[in-house]
Amino acid sequence: MGADERWIARSEALNRLGVKAQTLYAYVSRGRIAARPDPTDSRKSLYAAADVARLCGDEVASGDVGVVRAPGLRPPGLGAAARGEADVHSSVSMTAEGRLFYRGRDVVQLSESGSIEAASRVLWDARGDDPFAGLKPRIDPIVGGSTQRRVLAVLGRRLTEDRSARLQEPAVLKREAASLLNEVVDSVSGPGPRLYFHQRLARGFKVVDVQSHLLRRALVLGADKGLDAAVLATRAAADGGASLAGAALAGLSALGGTLTAMGDVVAYVSEARRDPTGAAKRWIGLRGSVPGFGVCDFARHDPRVDALLSHAQLTPDLAAIRTEGEAAGGQGASFELALALVSRRLDLGPTGAGDLVLLGRLNGLLAHALDQVIDGSPIRSRLRYVGPEPGAN
Repeated sequence: MGADERWIARSEALNRLGVKAQTLYAYVSRGRIAARPDPTDSRKSLYAAADVARLCGDEVASGDVGVVRAPGLRPPGLGAAARGEADVHSSVSMTAEGRLFYRGRDVVQLSESGSIEAASRVLWDARGDDPFAGLKPRIDPIVGGSTQRRVLAVLGRRLTEDRSARLQEPAVLKREAASLLNEVVDSVSGPGPRLYFHQRLARGFKVVDVQSHLLRRALVLGADKGLDAAVLATRAAADGGASLAGAALAGLSALGGTLTAMGDVVAYVSEARRDPTGAAKRWIGLRGSVPGFGVCDFARHDPRVDALLSHAQLTPDLAAIRTEGEAAGGQGASFELALALVSRRLDLGPTGAGDLVLLGRLNGLLAHALDQVIDGSPIRSRLRYVGPEPGAN
């Protein structure tokens, strides 16, 4: 396959998949289809042909909306059994009746007053001994570079230092997860008082203390929302004997599609500040929907959006991006849009929304790694060869 054939336009991807545009964008945000900007038109995206081909035979995933299967789109030999599927048991989170729960706790209620550390203890099932007690800063923290580079560098260093998660007791593992999260926060925040994580992150992001609660809410609400490529990668690595840092690094590496989709949302927010109605109409004409709108994991609307934005005190131009986008496309705002608006409100820079995704998901991925090692059943999967027969070429 030539370089020009590995990436296809949106219209061809939609035609092959037989889905509506919002479902295509959901596949991208979940990391199931890779996307990149069109080099000939930065307003458009191209999609990985190989990923589209793999999904052509998919059954509709729970939570996907607007799926319309066209006849003849399922190529022979590419059904679900042919591609291989994994059966994963999790105690970390679930959605029910339009609400998201972390181990039975309503995440919206948890975000109202709970710290990041408190949410971690719920996600990690560490409600007895406090794994964060007595944490100290590392004498050689990783500094310099972007937030995402620092986070990945910390995980990479710990990957070479920490033992396999299989070899440790649950209480020890939870303390290791706490120390890992503490080290990541230190790498972002820099030196200073040993405050709550969200206050230290506010110092690193240069956010005034009175607004630091928005970082806390964003990271608590964004820690987890169920199975996606990042969760599967994390659990597979943990099941294979990786350390917590290795499992989390595997999961964050699988967030490429999510971060690409977030880039589209951030670009849309920047454009729509000047003309929210016109921007929404232009994107609908170009791609059939507006970046950052369309809720795929909840029945009608994502409760995390209001839980975050109701406290953000958005300026009128930022608030109009949501209202005009919802009116133009008929779709509710996604949590990704909420993160992009808060990032703009706090002036976190062009990568700020992606930083919030990475930091929030790290907490949830550590929960999945712990859950897999401590309570998880083996990941059952099968891979069936569908390539050329021996000697066929």
